[in-house]
Amino acid sequence: MASILDEYEDSQNTRKSAQRNSRLSNTNIGIPHTGFVNVRLEEEKPIFNKQRVDFTPPEKINHLVVCNNQLCMNLGKDSLLRIDLTKPDQRNQIELGRKDDSTVHRLFLDPTGSHLLIGLSTRECLYLNRNTQKVRSLSRWRGHLIECVGWNKQFGNETNTGPILVGTSQGAIFEAEISAAEGSLFNTNPDQYFRQVHSLEEDGNPAPVCCLEVERGLENKDYIIATTRKRLFQFVGKVAEGSEQQCFSSIFSQNQDQLPSFQEFPANMGYSEITFYTSKLRTLPKAFAWMMGNGVLYGQLDFVRPNSLLSDVQVWEYTSDIDISVNKPISIVLTQFHFLLLLHDRVKAICTLNGEVVYEDVFPDKSGTLKKMIRDPVGGLVWIYTERAVFRYHVQREARDVWQMYMSMNRFDLAKEYCRDRPECMDMVLAKEAEHCFQNKRYLESAKCYALTQKYFEEIALKFIEAKEEEALKEFLLKKLSNLKQNERTQVTLLVTWLSELYLNRLGQLESDGNTVIIRETREEFRNFLSNPKHKECLYNNRSTIYDLLASHGNVDDMVYFSVVMEDYERVISHYCQHDDYSAALGVLSKHCDPKLFYKFSPVLMQHIPKKVVDAWVQMGKRLDPKKLIPALMNYSQRGSSQQINETIRYIEFCVYELTVTEEAIHNYLLSLYAKYKPDSLLWYLEQAGTQPSEIHYDLKYALRLCSEHGYLQACVLVYRIMELYEEAVDLALQVDVDLAKSCADLPEDDEELQKKLWLKIARHVVQEEKDVKKAMNCLSSCNLLKIEDILPFFPDFVTIDHFKEAICGSLEEYNQHIDELKQEMEEATESAKRIRQDIQEMRNKYGVVDSQEKCASCDFPLLSRPFYLFLCGHMFHSDCLFQEVTPQLSAYKQARLEELQKKLAATAQASKSRHRPVPKDEGDAASIGKGSAVSSREQIKSDIDDIVASECVYCGELMIKSIDKPFIDPEKFEEEKSSWL
Repeated sequence: MASILDEYEDSQNTRKSAQRNSRLSNTNIGIPHTGFVNVRLEEEKPIFNKQRVDFTPPEKINHLVVCNNQLCMNLGKDSLLRIDLTKPDQRNQIELGRKDDSTVHRLFLDPTGSHLLIGLSTRECLYLNRNTQKVRSLSRWRGHLIECVGWNKQFGNETNTGPILVGTSQGAIFEAEISAAEGSLFNTNPDQYFRQVHSLEEDGNPAPVCCLEVERGLENKDYIIATTRKRLFQFVGKVAEGSEQQCFSSIFSQNQDQLPSFQEFPANMGYSEITFYTSKLRTLPKAFAWMMGNGVLYGQLDFVRPNSLLSDVQVWEYTSDIDISVNKPISIVLTQFHFLLLLHDRVKAICTLNGEVVYEDVFPDKSGTLKKMIRDPVGGLVWIYTERAVFRYHVQREARDVWQMYMSMNRFDLAKEYCRDRPECMDMVLAKEAEHCFQNKRYLESAKCYALTQKYFEEIALKFIEAKEEEALKEFLLKKLSNLKQNERTQVTLLVTWLSELYLNRLGQLESDGNTVIIRETREEFRNFLSNPKHKECLYNNRSTIYDLLASHGNVDDMVYFSVVMEDYERVISHYCQHDDYSAALGVLSKHCDPKLFYKFSPVLMQHIPKKVVDAWVQMGKRLDPKKLIPALMNYSQRGSSQQINETIRYIEFCVYELTVTEEAIHNYLLSLYAKYKPDSLLWYLEQAGTQPSEIHYDLKYALRLCSEHGYLQACVLVYRIMELYEEAVDLALQVDVDLAKSCADLPEDDEELQKKLWLKIARHVVQEEKDVKKAMNCLSSCNLLKIEDILPFFPDFVTIDHFKEAICGSLEEYNQHIDELKQEMEEATESAKRIRQDIQEMRNKYGVVDSQEKCASCDFPLLSRPFYLFLCGHMFHSDCLFQEVTPQLSAYKQARLEELQKKLAATAQASKSRHRPVPKDEGDAASIGKGSAVSSREQIKSDIDDIVASECVYCGELMIKSIDKPFIDPEKFEEEKSSWL
């Protein structure tokens, strides 16, 4: 046989009309107001997709259970088939081995799929573990017809069920435990214990237990739900600490003193069935559905409530085509949003949100009578079986249309939760929510929702404008603005401008009302809007528009704030200056330290708060250019000019002495201020500024003119000295102080003639103006250049020689001494000339011996082969080799001179050859005379050439020393030389 579960065939997939009614209409094609295109390109698969398992049972199927991908079915009378759905080809068939007439009453499979209980019609119970092939009898269970089992989801495992609850047809509830491990020698039964813990009744009589469910909630509190045919019981209790795993008997004992909590319905169809929905294995169930006589009781499970699990309970009555007296529902299965009812020939799916039938599937007669419907809590598949076939339903995207139902119920939060991945549906939900809020006059909430939709912007804005809800309109625009992208600049500009206008209107209205608290909050909100970094680019690009809006509303404070946000400090400072708040303007300047703004506003501020302005300048230090502050420094005002001048001098002194500014304009201005207002500081400044023109940063001519205009003669003398105009300095100093003139006269140390001239000026002034002979003689002693005869003409005729006796005698003695020194120098010069003549004579008679084996120091060839030169140092060179060595070392002038001499020597040689020809006799005397003169000229040329070439050894003389910094290879020939070595 082929695979049982891998291959399927579709059955009656055309019955989808009921499900389609709850979905979006396929006729909604095009672009609606939302902006989304709602076109279904292909048919959506149904939520419940039925597939028939490709399996033909050898015998009729009596019972079937599925859990955790483990499927067990009872075939015929005594056969049990087990299939692991992960390995569908590996089937396992077991014979129960019953010889009597007993049949299988029910099968029970635990959530792990490991423990199978087989209830027999003869009030016996068998046990089969997934890992064994042996069916074992539960002896303690004998005598009870098992109707339901409440499995332990907390402590059950593959080898042990943990404490479980068992319900019987007589209304008794037992607590039991089964272990798959082999028993001891004296105890071979798998059932560990089996004891009754409670019994259920209806109308005073025992009632069969139809269903049992056990759950553990928060704080280890256990919840037990038991149902009979028309009652639903709840038992809530907490197991005592230290008890072994879970002891259900203690929970029932806690409820014995009071009647158990139950719900009862009048109708009775002989049985009931309860089902739970759990999203994941080993998690608490979220909802329940109880199929009983009146209909289906549906609700949520709330484990937080103290005494009852059930919440939001409602009854869905059976439809008119279900008559419990004739056509009773067989089984019920609960999914996330639907419960499925199994009838004798069909399956109905009812939505738990609105109670509508969304799916109905009729089974053909050939499939047989429908027997049972089961849901695997692990895989989520729904299984239905007949005597001859097995079907299963895939539940696909069950929540895809739930949003519509929640939306129609105005439960918008849930609707949005279930369409997060579908923007077109989310937009419809938001639009519906916005409209709902608008109709209920919840305008702010409506605005927030409208801003998230794709509906036409103008339409929504007009709605709020017509309703005169500016706050809602503002909220809508803010939300819309936050959702825009940075590249949508036009839209951003529109919204930012509009919002600014709305804020300003609101502030204007509030100011007229006088509510200061709301004004403060609104202004803070407006300023937060203006300072939002997301809007900064837009606000900066459109700042002129915002300024116009602020100005039109007369909102000066917010205009200043906006200027600060835009870093438009010029506007802020201008505003403060216009309102005579100069300290605030200076505060903005000092805070942001923009030099350009300092240059622009300092002239105005200097007129009113000079001290504070200068303090700010000093704090800025080198970040300010003092030259650009000169207009502010020179902008005197009539009031308080003395304070401004003092502060101006303070700042320029700071620039000169602290910042060491060298700008000539600054130093000249300081000079002018000193000359006008602080003359005591003028001379000190000139003295410390330096005595050399290169050290001085002010204009000397300007300083001279300034000092001259104000009559500061001593300062003028100092400037003349720096300018090296010593005559003018002395002339002016004589008007002030003779000692000052003397100090000026000593300055030209390198020019004795000028120095003597200056001292003569001083002497004349002393003699002629002061008529003080003693002072004149002191001048004579102060300067060594002056003689008594130099100053005698200055004295008047009536002065007797007695006043100059000592000076004249001293002068004559100096003359005699000077004559003696000259005689001695002449004798020394004569002796030196005599020694030089002797040395020359000795050099003429000096000679050297050259061996025949000697070689040229340059070319290394025998020396005697060509004319040569011999030097005192011992080096010997051929004449042509010496020329080659020396010529490159000569200067350009000497090279030209040498070339000229060589040409002259060649010309004299040519002339000498021509003279060797025979000549007439009468011309002989003249030729001999010309020959003599030619020889003498030739010798002179050779001598001149020798002076240039052979004046010193090329290896030992000055030429070699001068060539020490020259490279061995000429840079122009370096590349050529380099390539020759490769």
